[in-house]
Amino acid sequence: MAQRTTDTPEDPPAPDAAAPAAGDVRAGTRAAASVDFRATATGRRQSWLGMKKHVKRVLGWRLPNLAMRAAVGVAAPGLRGTGRLPVPAAIREVTGYVDGAEYVMLHPARCVVAKELYWGRGRRPQAADDFALRVFAAAARRADVAFDIGAYTGLFTLAGTAVNPRLRAHAFEIVPEVYGTLFDNCVRNRVLHRTTLHHVGLGDPGSSIALPARSGGSALPCFYSTRLAFDDGVPVEVAALDSFTGRVPPGSAVVMKVDVEGTEAAVFGHGRGFLAEHRPDIVCEVLPGADTGALTALLEPLGYRFHLIGDHALAQAGPLTAHDRFRDWFLTPRSRAGVEELGVPVAGASPLTPP
Repeated sequence: MAQRTTDTPEDPPAPDAAAPAAGDVRAGTRAAASVDFRATATGRRQSWLGMKKHVKRVLGWRLPNLAMRAAVGVAAPGLRGTGRLPVPAAIREVTGYVDGAEYVMLHPARCVVAKELYWGRGRRPQAADDFALRVFAAAARRADVAFDIGAYTGLFTLAGTAVNPRLRAHAFEIVPEVYGTLFDNCVRNRVLHRTTLHHVGLGDPGSSIALPARSGGSALPCFYSTRLAFDDGVPVEVAALDSFTGRVPPGSAVVMKVDVEGTEAAVFGHGRGFLAEHRPDIVCEVLPGADTGALTALLEPLGYRFHLIGDHALAQAGPLTAHDRFRDWFLTPRSRAGVEELGVPVAGASPLTPP
């Protein structure tokens, strides 16, 4: 989330002409004319015409990796701080840190988040990414239930359950091979007993989606969503967030993370009852081009305020508008004083300015 630095471009792939717009609540439904994402120009470019996985595999070997580190240290010393470089193949897991708690993430050679933790020495290298996780952790400390929507390999689930030993989590991930690593991470951290995993997309329950069993790429894909089409794949159910309203005990404090690559309007549009009943604190990625008007119309009547997440602090509550640098927002019914009671600093109008 936020200033994502992965093996994909800084911005997620733009949908092809055949795909519906991000705000379309039926974004999971695919017309017969849709083009398989892997065959599009964007898909081919992201895989370096199929060469990226081979290059990364070689750079993961011990001697090539040492040579790469030496070259980067001379030619581009700042590159290590982006978290983009390949991790040595011998590294099987990394330890992450958030607000005094620890968790473990597996397979940094394939998981883009675990790779970031490796290069960031246990923290996400980009300040805004790290701060977004800390904001979530601060809310999770006082929550009873967490919903991690678009969980990928479970960073927010693992951080939340690490800082709060009584937290119960629901993690949603639609990509089959990513879901497998999410399961492995929950087992490795011994939190599977209080984490319910859902191989389910959230949005319009009348839509449909199929995801490849294996992407064949150099890393576990972190940008697949119901906006993309594939010719074949594993059928994945799309459910309404409202269908989970009763899964949360009445009176529970809820924290939520939403990272669904531009389909937030579909998630919240079919989750009005859930939001009204539980009023969760939400860390949400809002990409350029997102239908922020629709999001505002869904959340503002419920008393939500919108804080852009910066490098070191939240901006003051203001209009929900896509930002050209920062991607994550803290959406909350709390007042400024209530946010600060969580231990989260709120700065002036610019999130670039620490309090």
